[in-house]
Amino acid sequence: MSKSTVAVIDYGMGNLHSVASAVEYVASHLDKTIDVVVTGDAATILKADRVIFPGVGAIRDCMAEILRAEVDQVVAEVAKTKPMLAICVGMQALMDSSEENGGVDCLGMFPGQVKFFGKPLLGEKGETLKVPHMGWNQLHQTIAHPMWSGIEQDSRFYFVHSFYVHTDDPSLVAGTTEYGKKIHAALHHDNIFAVQCHPEKSSTAGLKLLSNFMHWDGQG
Repeated sequence: MSKSTVAVIDYGMGNLHSVASAVEYVASHLDKTIDVVVTGDAATILKADRVIFPGVGAIRDCMAEILRAEVDQVVAEVAKTKPMLAICVGMQALMDSSEENGGVDCLGMFPGQVKFFGKPLLGEKGETLKVPHMGWNQLHQTIAHPMWSGIEQDSRFYFVHSFYVHTDDPSLVAGTTEYGKKIHAALHHDNIFAVQCHPEKSSTAGLKLLSNFMHWDGQG
């Protein structure tokens, strides 16, 4: 039985327990031994076979902790060498900048911005939509990718966010969702896959996404 390690990056701002628990649940059903470690130690993260970059909360606070803990350097190195899954604010942190908190510079690993939904935010029929975008919504796959394997088109995933990602490079978009406007809900580049939704809270489809990540070799 093969063995591998998944590191969930701990910089004090992630939904670490729920992510780690979901990954452990998925790992227990696979035909290989997977150790799940929640850690902020750079050496441990860089030795892992796969890395998850989570995040919740305000981007200003997240970026402050990322820089304080030098997680930016670790993430940059991981992005060159092994499969990485970014979740929610972890995804937003990969962009050039965010409009949240009056404007915050992010890591610049994906071209584009994190934008405010707007107020009021109107739906297709002119109805006012609540912000944050919270709850279940369909995620439309825009490319064929190993991370989508076995997940039906337009499956429902769980979202919680007041700001949304828009990349300047359409070729990076792996999935979209609609909430008053089209949201770039999943991005990909080389061995990075990033989602705005919370797979750890997304029932069968989310667990399948995490299972796919356990098998993914970082190739598109």
